[in-house]
This record gives sequence, C-alpha cells and structure tokens, in this order.
Amino acid sequence: MGRTYIVEETVGQYLSNINLQGKAFVSGLLIGQCSSQKDYVILATRTPPKEEQSENLKHPKAKSDNLDEEWATEHAYQVSRMLPGGLLVLGVFIITTLELANDFQNALRRLMFAVEKSINRKRLWNFTEEEVSERVTLHICASTKKIFCRSYDIRDPKSSARPADWKYQNGLSSSWLSLECTVHINIHIPLSATSVSYTLEKNTKNGLTRWAKQIENGVYLINGQVKDEDCDLLEGQKKSSRGNTQATGHSFDVRVLTQLLLNSDHRSTATVQICSGSVNLKGAVKCRAYIHNSKPKVKEAVQAVKRDIMNTVADRCEILFEDLLLNEIPEKKDSEKEFHILPRRVFVPLSGSTVMLCDYKFDDESAEEIRDHFMEMLDQTIQIEDVEIAEEINTVCVSSSVNSQASLDTTDDEPPKQPIKTTIVLKIQQNIGVIAAFTVAVLAAGISFHYFSD
Repeated sequence: MGRTYIVEETVGQYLSNINLQGKAFVSGLLIGQCSSQKDYVILATRTPPKEEQSENLKHPKAKSDNLDEEWATEHAYQVSRMLPGGLLVLGVFIITTLELANDFQNALRRLMFAVEKSINRKRLWNFTEEEVSERVTLHICASTKKIFCRSYDIRDPKSSARPADWKYQNGLSSSWLSLECTVHINIHIPLSATSVSYTLEKNTKNGLTRWAKQIENGVYLINGQVKDEDCDLLEGQKKSSRGNTQATGHSFDVRVLTQLLLNSDHRSTATVQICSGSVNLKGAVKCRAYIHNSKPKVKEAVQAVKRDIMNTVADRCEILFEDLLLNEIPEKKDSEKEFHILPRRVFVPLSGSTVMLCDYKFDDESAEEIRDHFMEMLDQTIQIEDVEIAEEINTVCVSSSVNSQASLDTTDDEPPKQPIKTTIVLKIQQNIGVIAAFTVAVLAAGISFHYFSD
C-alpha cells in the first residue's frame, strides 16, 4: 500500500484556481511535513514564470522538454529558505491540458529528484535512516480534473513510481504545535592560508559544519524539562472533557544546551593554524519549528528545532554572500576589517493555520519588498501589518557604543567609547598570520571579515 497524503482543503482550491492562460502546463511545489504514518501537505505554490516564457504564449507546446528544470529547482531552493523547522518541500505538481503521457510522467520524476538535490546541496544536516524518504508527484488534468498521485524513494535514483492516496481535510494545520527558541551563537571560523583556493563561502560552510555538530549533540529542554525522545510531546498536557489533549495554539519554549567539552573517550588537542584571516559570527537568532498534532513524538519536535537552527544561520550567511556579489562591494585592503550585518528574520502567518512562514530582510529593505517576495516565491498575498520582525538581541563585549541615545548601560567610571554604526561592533586583537587561542568580540547578530597582513 502506498503512502497517504493528508492535504489542506485550501491547497485543493488553490490548484483548481490555477489558470493555464494558454500554456500547455503549469508546475509547482508541494510543501508540508512527513511523519511515520502519513504526510501532510499544507501549501502549494506554482513556479513563477520566466519573462521570456510569459512573452511566448501564442504557440504553446505540450512537450516535457519545455519544463525548465533549472528554473524550477532554483525556485525550490529559494522557497526552502522560507520554511521554518518541520516544513519541507514534499514534492512537485504539474497541471496540464492533456492526459498524462509517459514523457510528462518521466519529466515530473526527473524534476522531483532534481528539486530534492537542489535543496539538499548546502544543508548542514542529513536525513536519518529512520526518516521517510518518499516524495510525491501530483499530476492534474485541467480538462478532466483527474488526479494522478505517485511517490518515489529519493534514496534510490532508480526508484519506480508507487501509487499514493491524496485526501483533503479542512483545517489541517489550524492547531499545529509551535516550538520557539532563541539561540546565542559565537562562532569563530579561521580562514586557512594553506587553502587559498577555497572561497570565503566554502571556508565559512566548513566552519559552520563543525558548529552544526554541537547543535546536533546539544541537550534540548522543552518547557524547562528534558524529555525522553520516544515519549509523546503532549504527554502531561491538559485533557478536554472528551479526553482529547487540548493542543490548539499550543506553543513550547525550547532551550538549547551545547557541550563545552568533548566526551571523555575523545582526545582534545590545541592546534595552531596558519591563517589569512577569520570570519566571526556572534549574536542571537530566533528559531521556530512546527509539528503536527497527531500524537507527535519529542524526537520529531527536537529534530525540527535543530534543523531550523542550522538552516537559519547557514541561510543568512549565504544570503549575505549573494548580496555582496550582486552589489559588487569592493574588498578592503590588507589589514582592514569588513563589517557586514546579516539579514534579520521575519515571520508571516499562513492563512487559516497556526504555522508561520519566514523570510529575511536587510535593514535597507522595506516591508513592501518582503510582501512582493512572498507573492513571487510562494504566490501568497500577505498584509504588511502581519509581517513580524524577529527581535534578535544583539549582545557584545566591547569598549564602544553607538551614541548617547543608544547606550549600553555604562557608568562614568568607564573609559570613553567610540561611536560606531548601529548593531555593528568589533574589536579584534591583530596577529601576524597565526590565530592562537581566541578572538575578542565580534559583530552582534552579524558577520565580520578580518584580514591579516605581514
């Protein structure tokens, strides 16, 4: 028997309302959550058309080779950044004017594997062996409204199609559970002088990969308690008069404890590394994850939080690098420091759901730009007043402040502090080529590049 996909009714309405507008087909993404018994689809979004595709609708051709795989996979990657913990791209859909032909079925299968590869290429974590490895493809014939739902095992490139059930349910995610936490990061990444061929982005990812292991191995307190990973997340919650757990709108507070030392069976040795510079990240990031309310396990909830922590830090760094390349910001000369603020996270509610989607904005971006980005990427109309900017706390230990209007609770006995740009603070002890024990103070909720010279 194939997998069952429980689908929010609004997803069915969205798919029914898609107008081909003279095109032979429209493709898009299916977003939701996996569980051991069944999968949940809470959102669908069409792939935005390319400009040249929009201009060439007079002679549509119903050929699978017209399915722009590169464009669709890039859209999927961008969308994956806008999903909080617990949500992922479950598969792809296509709506056509013709009955499903073998070439369309094969093209849909190729697209599904390509989307999964695109999303996974820069993740700091891997799926476990116990996790569901099936992804779904959905084909809808616009004329007959007939649905073909199939699933494939993404771990097997030669996987054949399996029939799957597609069932609609009203208010599917209206009572999902949320988990929230604030994680304080202080990551120091040396840039090796012996690996000059490595790009700054690659060096940063290598450093984040080491940090991600700490997050993976951390201890997670849920509402101040350590719970067995196999017990029910809602265990101990109040029961309603009918005996059901009251979970509507329930939110859990999560705290992360990371190990300072390795286990006793691991040797720990200090290293001296020849470096050309370093990247430092320091600050506090807001993390959120969502979990279905059908007897969720603690293990599922903790895993969703872990992955959101790793995703949001890695995504911000990558977005910053993209911004630097796009704006062609010139590099600083030797011995100079570069200061950059990472984008801040914003959350937006999904209509009819307790789930909130996310995005990232730089300080010079407006709420209108965020609204337009949601429309372009997720085909979702949002209200500007619903945009919630995560209040990320900037904490630093430096001898400087912004100005008298933004003081850091100083006293008259403290030495005078130099004014600097808001939220940017850095004080690094310069060294000639060698990074020894530690670095002092870095950019709050941001990133700083420090280059050394002989």
